[in-house]
Amino acid sequence: MTVKSHLLELLEQHKGEILSGEALASELQCTRAAVWKAVKSLREEGYAIEAGPNKGYMLRKDSNRLSQEGIRLYLRKQEVYMKLYKEAGSTNQLAKQAAVSGEAGHGAFVIAQKQTKGRGRRGRSFFSPEDAGLYLSIVLKPKEETVQKSLLLTTAAAAAVYKAVKKVCGISLDIKWVNDLYYEGKKVCGILTEAVTDFEGGNIEFAVVGIGLNLYEGEGGYPRELQGIAGSLYPDAKSASAADRNYLAAEIVNTLIEETEDLKLSREYVEHNIVLGKQIRIIDGKKCREARALDICEDGKLKVLEEDGTIQYLSFGEVSVQFKEE
Repeated sequence: MTVKSHLLELLEQHKGEILSGEALASELQCTRAAVWKAVKSLREEGYAIEAGPNKGYMLRKDSNRLSQEGIRLYLRKQEVYMKLYKEAGSTNQLAKQAAVSGEAGHGAFVIAQKQTKGRGRRGRSFFSPEDAGLYLSIVLKPKEETVQKSLLLTTAAAAAVYKAVKKVCGISLDIKWVNDLYYEGKKVCGILTEAVTDFEGGNIEFAVVGIGLNLYEGEGGYPRELQGIAGSLYPDAKSASAADRNYLAAEIVNTLIEETEDLKLSREYVEHNIVLGKQIRIIDGKKCREARALDICEDGKLKVLEEDGTIQYLSFGEVSVQFKEE
């Protein structure tokens, strides 16, 4: 661990407290000049570190910048592989590469402050402006899970985000089958699950769950095609600082790992789902039809009543569900 990284770890652990330069130099086994150099570098990266003559250094209590050191403080499995990028194309792609190479095992994750090629379902892009959201991808290696049960990985991820946001931010989200979360009628989170499978056995070798969560509307607002559709947890950056994003990122990872230890449909996923009992529009390829959502089955499939009176069971690989416009 470098002096700068170790220093940031100490400042994160004692956020809001003044640590003397002498004590830091002793702990870091370096000179006070080296401490100052590391502080200067961290400030240039955007960390709010205050200093005063003969007082020492303090990471301000309201500092809310993502850091590996800050996230790791809250992880239940602190030794897990984690990589933070200032900018990434797609965190899902980076996580898959790390898993294939053997670097990233179960529970490992990649997180970025910005994505330039963020992806959603069905080839769509996911708008990922710098610092305005959490963009992370988690590697999961389920115990002998088959492709048929992969839908439950997505429902588990939605439940994990719901629980983490509720715990850290005090905000209760709505879940829309299968992979979206809403707040005040607008989409604030999308989930993309990609599995690498054993073709012959049909088992999942590993899966990557990508999560994009909008914290606030970034500078310049949402693109025209997302206006009125996309939303965020907070109205602006200032109000978003009330939630510790390092804690929130770690809690999403912690909760998802917990949810997948015994993979099954979460009670929260069903109770907070907003499609049940609603008339919905089903987009299947280029075809569109209407149905009524009746229930979410134990395997995560959506049970619907078609207009002709038949019952169908939908999986996320087949359709996209939208609310019927009244």
